[in-house]
Amino acid sequence: MVYSDVIRQRFRSPRYRGSLPAPDAAFEDVNPLCGDRIRIECRIADGRLTDARHRGDSCAICAASADLLVELVLGKAVEEAASVPVSTLLERLEADIRPTRMKCVTLPLSVLQGALEGREVAR
Repeated sequence: MVYSDVIRQRFRSPRYRGSLPAPDAAFEDVNPLCGDRIRIECRIADGRLTDARHRGDSCAICAASADLLVELVLGKAVEEAASVPVSTLLERLEADIRPTRMKCVTLPLSVLQGALEGREVAR
């Protein structure tokens, strides 16, 4: 598979990788099939995501997906942020993702949803 320019750029120079001190919500999950691990931390004020960061050990597709997702949800209402369609991420990645790699795209979505639904405070 040849990665798109977007995937290569977001993997090499992510805009939103890191962690937040004392986040309001955080969640981490792993894909047991490939070992991708992503954590997303969020700040929430007045029902909106005011800041978010991701970190983990993952493939280029998963890392790029997480970085694009954070960019997409900043400033959005919690409900809107939790319901970003997979198709939006696929479009933004500008790549033909094989079915066997789809979990690489969707893992950050499920992690964000876990953070926003459970609001597990970061450990």
